[in-house]
Amino acid sequence: MTLLLDIPASATLPAMPPVRRGGRRILVHDYAGHIFPLQLSRWLAAEGNQVLHLYASESEAPRGRLMRSADDPPGFAVEGVGIGRRLDKYVLHRRWLHDHAYGGHLAERIAAFRPDVVLSGNTPPATQARLLKRLKRDGVPLVYWVQDIFTIGAEEILKRKPRPLRWAALRLLERTEFGTMRQSAGLVVISPDFLPTLSTRGVNHPHCTVVENWAPYGEIRPRPKDNAWSRAHGLNDRFVFLCSGTLGMKHNPAHLANLARAWRDDPRVRVVVVSEGLGRRWLEDVKAAEGLDNLVLLDFQPVGQLSDVLASADVQVLLLESYAGALSVPSKVYSYFCAGRPILGALPAANLARRLVERERAGLCVDAGDDMGFLAAARRLHADSALRMSCADRQVGYAHRTFDIDRIGPRFLGVLDDACAGYQ
Repeated sequence: MTLLLDIPASATLPAMPPVRRGGRRILVHDYAGHIFPLQLSRWLAAEGNQVLHLYASESEAPRGRLMRSADDPPGFAVEGVGIGRRLDKYVLHRRWLHDHAYGGHLAERIAAFRPDVVLSGNTPPATQARLLKRLKRDGVPLVYWVQDIFTIGAEEILKRKPRPLRWAALRLLERTEFGTMRQSAGLVVISPDFLPTLSTRGVNHPHCTVVENWAPYGEIRPRPKDNAWSRAHGLNDRFVFLCSGTLGMKHNPAHLANLARAWRDDPRVRVVVVSEGLGRRWLEDVKAAEGLDNLVLLDFQPVGQLSDVLASADVQVLLLESYAGALSVPSKVYSYFCAGRPILGALPAANLARRLVERERAGLCVDAGDDMGFLAAARRLHADSALRMSCADRQVGYAHRTFDIDRIGPRFLGVLDDACAGYQ
């Protein structure tokens, strides 16, 4: 059973009490419903703003706390938006139509909220373009939170299509994605590595701020390996290689299958994958065909169990394909740091996530195509408990120093204030 904490798109919002004088009406849209944008929304509300957080209820993604709790600030509310059908993510013409329709629903919901400013990220270009068109009509600034460059992934999906079709589809996507960025009131970019590519595509925005992603240290925290979740899944007394999060086109699940093959004769080792979607389905087929009983496949788990899920790991696996290069940063790396388990990575050397792991000596990484190197690094981490412990200690220290929402939040608030000032 899929464990996604959704609020139906038809749900009505609870009334939000008045906030302190001077507070803004802020709309935060995170398509995926991830844990760290929700932390930001709660922080913005705690600062005296009235904040509505929206997410796409029909997307497959690991989710944060998508319901109000008793300790939430009074100005915070969260709601799912959908169009009544599941997303066909990897068939581009259907994806385009779905994203365009979703953008219409999203724009109407946002208009009803009457925000002073909108921050939207993890959002497909067709959706962002439709949203921008409506916000311009209403005189509301859009801050584009650039979590990914969708054109890069589309190039991979389209590479086997006929050349004329590929050229036309990519030109449309580029005009939509980069044109929307240029016309937005401001940009928040998650890595400085994005900036040269944006510049070559004509995006030299005068109001562009780099803010790296993070994870909410405290909501995700180091826990004992022997916990209720690991015992329930028979993992508390096993050595666990864990991959938790999205497995899409940019993440090669063959590395996980290779891990399971390498330890298939060792009953003390498990390869655990907590995911859904394309890569998970491929692993299901491999597991069945090869009888890989040590490959444990689970759906996304409730966010309240995330700390225990990650604590079940002895080694956390991080994957990113070479074609993504520096233009995608897997956000799971930040959750892994909070959990305090060493990282085994296969990803491009130029990627920010790999640089972070290597700079902080938080694990071992190889290039995405280095199958033998990946298994060698896995064997080294499996054999060396002192290495695992030192990696974990450095991870937790970095997370404690760096993932402070009281340091991160004011940067976003400054961007939003600037966007509003530019519309006055």
